[in-house]
Amino acid sequence: MKATALEIIVCPSCKERLSLRAAVRIDREILEGSLTCARCGTTYPIRGGVPRFVPRGEYARSFGSQWNWFRTVQLDSLNTTAASDDALRATTGWSDAQYGGRLLLDAGVGAGRFAEQAAGKGAQVFGVDLTTAVDAAYRNIGKHDNVHLIQADIFALPFRAHTFDLAYSIGVLHHTPDPPSAFARVAETVKPRGRLAVYLYARYGSSHHASDALRIVTTRLPLRLMWLLSAAAIPLYYPYRLPVIGKALRLALPISMESNWRWRWLDTFDWYTPTYQWKYLYPEVYRWFRDTGFEDVQLFDGPIRMSAKKGQVREPISDRDRLGHELVAS
Repeated sequence: MKATALEIIVCPSCKERLSLRAAVRIDREILEGSLTCARCGTTYPIRGGVPRFVPRGEYARSFGSQWNWFRTVQLDSLNTTAASDDALRATTGWSDAQYGGRLLLDAGVGAGRFAEQAAGKGAQVFGVDLTTAVDAAYRNIGKHDNVHLIQADIFALPFRAHTFDLAYSIGVLHHTPDPPSAFARVAETVKPRGRLAVYLYARYGSSHHASDALRIVTTRLPLRLMWLLSAAAIPLYYPYRLPVIGKALRLALPISMESNWRWRWLDTFDWYTPTYQWKYLYPEVYRWFRDTGFEDVQLFDGPIRMSAKKGQVREPISDRDRLGHELVAS
C-alpha cells in the first residue's frame, strides 16, 4: 500500500483515522506493517502490500482461488483485447474524461481487470475484495501509483460516507449473502452528485434454470475438482455449437460459450462454484438506486447494467416535523 491511502482509508468499525507502522517498505510501497485505529485501538495487518481488514472471506473463498488461478486471463494489457474496457464502458456509460483525477471505488476488484482500465483513464482507484483475489490484483496492478488495493468486507468498508466521486461493482453484488444491503453500503460511500454503476445477473428467461439446479451439487464439491471439471468446457465448445444437439446440450448442461478457451474455462468455473448467485429484474435494482438517493438512472443492454447519479443529501425528517406535516395534511 501507499502511505497516501491513509487520507482515504479509515477504521471499518468506527470510521476514525488510522496510524501506520511500516515494517518493510520498497520505494513508495509498504509491503509489511500494520494500521491502528486512533479511537478503538484495533490493529489491522499489512501483508504482501495489502492492508487486511478481514481474516478471510469464507463465503466467497472460491473467488480467491479463481482469481489466483486465472489471474491474467481478463487483463486487456496482457490478452491484447479491449474486452474489459468495453465491459466497463457498457456498464457505466462513463466517458474516459469522467475518470481523470476522480476518486473511484472498485467494489469487488477481483484480479483487477476493471481497475486497470479506470487507473489508465486517470482515476485514483481504491479496489476492495473480500478474498485473496486482492493478491492477484496486487501482482497485476498493485504498484501503479494511482491504484490502492484493500482486503475488506463490502458490508464493513473502510471508508467514510460520501468519499468517492465514482463507484462501480461489476459482477460482484449477486455473489454476496444480501445484495440489496451490499449495494447500500457501496452507495453510501458515493459523494452527492457522484456516480454509481452496477452489473448483476438477470432473472429473465429460463436459460439459468439448469445451471441453478446443478449448482446445488457443484457448490459442495472441492474447488480443485471443480477447476478440473470446468476444463471440460474447453472441448465441449465444439459439439455445443452444432445446430440441434448443441442447443439441447446448452439447455441441459450450460457452459460458457466464449470463443477463447481460457475465458471459457474461467467463466464456467465462475458459474458453478460461488456460494451465492442471486438473479434480479431491472425494476428491483432500480428501487435500490431510488431508495439510496440516486437519480437519472440509466439502463444499458446486457442485463442487468445500470448507472445513476447521486442526488443531494437531504437532512433526515425528525419525528416532530413528520408529525406536524401529518397533522396539517389531515
